[in-house]
Amino acid sequence: MNTMSVTENRDSYVSNPVGASWIFSRTPNVYFYPRMLCTVFRSWTKARWKGFTDHDWILRSVDILRHLERVGCRFIIRGKKNFIDLDEPCVFVGNHMSTLETFALGAVICPHRQVTFVVKEGLVRYPVFKHIMISRDPVVVKRVNPRDDFKVVMEEGLDRLQRGISVVVFPQAERSRDLDKKRFNSMGVKLARKAAVPVVPLALKTDAWEQGGIVKDFGKIRPNRPIRMDFGPAMQIQGNGKAEHQVIVDFIASRLDRWKEFEAWFG
Repeated sequence: MNTMSVTENRDSYVSNPVGASWIFSRTPNVYFYPRMLCTVFRSWTKARWKGFTDHDWILRSVDILRHLERVGCRFIIRGKKNFIDLDEPCVFVGNHMSTLETFALGAVICPHRQVTFVVKEGLVRYPVFKHIMISRDPVVVKRVNPRDDFKVVMEEGLDRLQRGISVVVFPQAERSRDLDKKRFNSMGVKLARKAAVPVVPLALKTDAWEQGGIVKDFGKIRPNRPIRMDFGPAMQIQGNGKAEHQVIVDFIASRLDRWKEFEAWFG
């Protein structure tokens, strides 16, 4: 991703504001969505014939990042070494704020290790995009019966991890700008415990891509809101995992509070 970075190394990435366009930053939706859709259709043409590889996913995810940077969105990504330096797959546990992370995390994680997501069934039924999502070999849950979903994640998540594929888990059932600690379940920690792999906390602030009204995935693009991703230190699960789960919740909550305070001051 280094062609537009102010700093990029093994641990961090920060967008270069020089790459943004003054004109496009005033009309971000007009610029971004046609190009995003072109990128999706380009991916679909390969994915529907089962030719969409990890390398393709990285390239197309980087395209999405570039389109967002072009309208003035700024990525600030920290803590990549916390998963790059691992000798085994891991479970990423993060908050889920917008559509953006589904598109962008491929560019951040996949260059360093194979990765997939736990996703709701609707994403593998979504027109066009379903072929791309299926190509990532996701763990699919129905979000109807929590017990059934838990069983699926434990069985299929374990299968992915044993095959060397890391898994991203968003414990909150719905996208939200706020962290609902009561709804932030410990499924990711339990999966890591069962597979005996590390868990990596992931704090996300991706509300630069708002949720839409009529079509949820097509909300307003807000270039004035920094896009932040912080990866916390990897942890091996000890005992029942309650302590590690609390560390993850505290890590995400502290980052969100810090970012909110920072933007209130410098907004």
